[in-house]
Amino acid sequence: MNLKKYFVRALHRLQKGPGYTYKELLVWYCDNTNTHGPKRIIKEGPKKKLIWFFLTLLFASLVFWQWGILINTYLSYNVTSSLSIGFKTMKFPAVTVCNANPFKYSEVKHLLKELDRLIEAALERILQPAVGNSSENISPPLDLGLWHQIPLVLIDEHDKDNPVILDIFESNQTAGGNQTAGGNQTAAGNQTAGGNQTAGGNQIAAGNQTTAGNQTVAGNQTTAGNQTAAPPAPANMTSEEKKYKLAVKLHRDLPAVCPQCSHQGSNNCTYRNFTSAAQAVTEWYILQSTSILSKVPLQERIRMGYQAEDMILACLYGAEPCNYKNFTQIYHPDHGNCYIFNWGMDEEALNSSNPGAEFGLKLILDISQQDYIPYLSSAAGARLMLHQQKSFPFLKDQGIYAMAGTETSIGVLVDELERMGYPYSDCTVNGSDVPVKNLYSQYNTSYSIQACLRSCFQNHMIEICGCGHYMFPLPEGVNYCNNEDNPGWAYCYSSLRSSIRHRQICIDSCKETCNDTQYKMTISMADWPSEASEDWIFHILSYERDMSTNVTLDRNGIIKLNIYFQEYNYRTISESAATTIVWLLSSLGGQFGFWMGGSVLCLIEFGEIIIDSLWITVINVISWCKGLKQKRVQARYPDTPPTVSELVEAHTNLGFQHEDAGALPPDEALPPEPGTPPPNYDSLRVQPLDVLSPDSDAETE
Repeated sequence: MNLKKYFVRALHRLQKGPGYTYKELLVWYCDNTNTHGPKRIIKEGPKKKLIWFFLTLLFASLVFWQWGILINTYLSYNVTSSLSIGFKTMKFPAVTVCNANPFKYSEVKHLLKELDRLIEAALERILQPAVGNSSENISPPLDLGLWHQIPLVLIDEHDKDNPVILDIFESNQTAGGNQTAGGNQTAAGNQTAGGNQTAGGNQIAAGNQTTAGNQTVAGNQTTAGNQTAAPPAPANMTSEEKKYKLAVKLHRDLPAVCPQCSHQGSNNCTYRNFTSAAQAVTEWYILQSTSILSKVPLQERIRMGYQAEDMILACLYGAEPCNYKNFTQIYHPDHGNCYIFNWGMDEEALNSSNPGAEFGLKLILDISQQDYIPYLSSAAGARLMLHQQKSFPFLKDQGIYAMAGTETSIGVLVDELERMGYPYSDCTVNGSDVPVKNLYSQYNTSYSIQACLRSCFQNHMIEICGCGHYMFPLPEGVNYCNNEDNPGWAYCYSSLRSSIRHRQICIDSCKETCNDTQYKMTISMADWPSEASEDWIFHILSYERDMSTNVTLDRNGIIKLNIYFQEYNYRTISESAATTIVWLLSSLGGQFGFWMGGSVLCLIEFGEIIIDSLWITVINVISWCKGLKQKRVQARYPDTPPTVSELVEAHTNLGFQHEDAGALPPDEALPPEPGTPPPNYDSLRVQPLDVLSPDSDAETE
């Protein structure tokens, strides 16, 4: 009922119209507001009115300007970082140890046999380029089909404007090279090669080619018909004269489809240039071995790696002994079999009872350096990493090396990072809001930005190249890349890895974790064992491993690790909002009070006048609409509407009805009929009692 009464009153007010004008409302506001300035505008003289109007407008503008800055600062959601130091018993980190060499060479040699023969022959031609060295003289013959899938080439840069591409195992070409890098072909990274040098004859040494000591080869001198083209590189050549670089040639398609990809305008292959031949050989061997190992089943790769019982010779955590059974095995594509201590997958994470080396983890590892793959692993040692429980170890990015023949002590300090979520930062709690499918979830590990970036790259690799890279996990229904099934995968992989656009897409898609724990390490090393103690230590370790009285270990394969907390003090780096709603309100009020002398009540008064102005506007609009409607009615009836008396007279008294002339013939026209006068309706009106005079009351009596 109250609501109905309210609407009835509102309707009456609309019908009545506004009670005052805009000017009256503004004068009332200036006279009654608590804000300084408006009162002086209406009460002072003409000159002071103008001055106070200008000052009020100026300071009001300053207030709104300051308010805009404050609101923009608040909406930027800046954070402040605070550092706090605490002391508590902490969980010991998960420790992952791997061998720098992923496979035992004795187990994988049969797979890499042809690859090793190719690289040995290639190195012989690179280091000792003598006439008569050819692939046909090697018994058994080399598998050049494997070579031509991803070949190594020499780039002759004596003429920097026209570098010449020399294939190491290519036959029937001039010593100067029958290939010239085309004008639009990228040779050696970003160097554009050019030139129009052509091949002539059957392996003809280039005329007037300068060798060491200004010695020249006679022009048009013919060499053996099928000799390997290798550039002369005498031992006494200076470093300035050595203008040859080794590069990896990557084909877009099958080499048989595109045997010559350096002709003018071709873009079917590219050259990855290196400043050192050692880098080029390692990169080439990794690409070729990746193609070979990608076809080997996972269980077979695990078998070919280093087993825990052979690698972990001794283990001690605090005062409790441990062994290889306390480690969790995972397969890592870069390092083969890796073993994680205190991963927390099956059991609760271990706590460290006290800081110090006596209460940490002590390991003795055997890396069996004599069984390393010579062209795949150029570094010898153990790769290890400290990380959180249930997180995947990315040793290639965050791991460290421990050198053989040393005792490596690692003191650990803990930093805990706490980031604020949306809208203050674009971090994620568990990765559920990240648009990239986490391929490392098959290990049941937690989300990390490294896992996201690698999953994103693998997804792009599968989408663009049609296969997955061997170094990353695979989704279901996809195979790893290899030279037989995907002949152009190396070219595609190299292009994708160097693509800034795809890299930026992955960076924009992945998010940092909101909470993270980082382990800061202080590393120190010493020779171990010492010369005085190495004899008895190696005897004991050899007996425990092989049950042999002979020494089967040496310092080239033994590593001792000590991992411990330096102290129980941990640092927490946390983020907090730099601007809060309380800060915003107090800052807005401070600016308003300083420039205008106002408060929240003044804002309410200002809101009140705005509401009243809107109400007046609504009433005026309704009144204007009603007036417009009345004007339209008047336009339809231009004369004054008849009264009730006139309407009754027109229908009851025919004498007052007008007939048009000519309606009847003149001889039949009726005489006019007298009309009856209409009654006097005004005499029948009842007048109110207060209108009657006292005389009429007396006559009635």
